[in-house]
Amino acid sequence: MRRLFPVTDETAAPAPRGTPGAHGEGGGSEGPGAPGTHGAADRAADTGSASGADADLTGRDVEREWSLAELATAYGFPETGPGGPRVWVRGNMVSTLDGAAQHGGRSQSISCAADMRIFGTLRALADVVLVGAETVRQEGYRPARARAEFAARREAAGQGPAPAVAVVSASLGLDFSLPLFTSPLVPTVVLTGAAAPADRVAAAERAGARVLIAGDGPGVEPARAVEALAGLGYTRILTEGGPRLLGQLIAAGVLDELCLTISPMLTAGDAQRIAGGPSVGVPSRFELVSLLEEAGFLFARYRRS
Repeated sequence: MRRLFPVTDETAAPAPRGTPGAHGEGGGSEGPGAPGTHGAADRAADTGSASGADADLTGRDVEREWSLAELATAYGFPETGPGGPRVWVRGNMVSTLDGAAQHGGRSQSISCAADMRIFGTLRALADVVLVGAETVRQEGYRPARARAEFAARREAAGQGPAPAVAVVSASLGLDFSLPLFTSPLVPTVVLTGAAAPADRVAAAERAGARVLIAGDGPGVEPARAVEALAGLGYTRILTEGGPRLLGQLIAAGVLDELCLTISPMLTAGDAQRIAGGPSVGVPSRFELVSLLEEAGFLFARYRRS
């Protein structure tokens, strides 16, 4: 994996040593630390490297496997401010070059090992994983597990051993006998509307789930869902979709960040995009804050401008 952002001459093929314009030599190219580019300290902040040692003498990042600690630093949630915990909603999705968010009904076939490492890291940093009911069914969701590699980091952040999973469902048409509900480390949350079937609410609670009402009708209102989760102390919120839920969060204006894996694949067909539902009146503008690459896969991180 290597860092590609900011995209400058640092990411281009290096000029031979000693030629005009090569990094560290005379000429117009800006070496690490020069005005307009990130120096070693900034690279450390962007990538999680302790000293920028992943850059070679030309200033380019060396292709290597990043440690989980480096990934965790690179993808850290915003720090808690003086006013207390900051509620932050982060999305994590994968898309092919032609915009498909899945193939054959699942996202795994368009993913890769590095994507799954980032996926696991994002989960390990979150207080709660917010997901739609259809995605739970299609992807076979299980409870989030505790990971020894992140135990100290979670403890220092005041988090439990693993994130909770919060499922959004209007009908509560879920199989409450699954391990996601019966044997999680942290009780699974079910978010639904006030008009949800009473017998299904009771079934969820009997299975051990915590049911939260986040809408006056049958459905869930995204802003109220975020507020309800924050009320439980879950301020670092990660959503893994699906597309309908992500679209609702975008339309409600509550998505702060999107981590998007761009898969170097073409699938054609009529697969869903990463976000569905009605379009917004005015497109939301996000800014690129980091970009990594491995084996042709791009791992982009965008924040709301």
